[in-house]
Amino acid sequence: QVHLVESGGGSVQAGGSLRLSCQFSEFTYNTRCMGWFRQPPGKEREGVARIYALDGTTHYADSVKGRFTISQDNAKNTIYLQMNSLEPEDTAMYYCVAASGTSCPLWAPYFEHWGQGTQVTVSS
Repeated sequence: QVHLVESGGGSVQAGGSLRLSCQFSEFTYNTRCMGWFRQPPGKEREGVARIYALDGTTHYADSVKGRFTISQDNAKNTIYLQMNSLEPEDTAMYYCVAASGTSCPLWAPYFEHWGQGTQVTVSS
């Protein structure tokens, strides 16, 4: 069982930055594909970014390209989401996710393991 713990959420004004962290229990085949999803209030869950741990390849939702960066530190069993130029539309609960597969799509049903979430609120 993979244990994921998010941190780094908070409130920020539009144009500001936040860095989310997700610490996971161990780097195994269960954490080859990791990423971030978010669920804005009253809306459906959506993929934000993902990273394939074995080669570092990344993929982003169009809405965050150029503003968000996902990265990993395998020595610390941690992935990050650096969020810059935040907009009120980025307000959501952000979830860290992990999966064991190799295709690593940004698709919620693919991910077997989910964290509890961390809230990000961006005010205008």
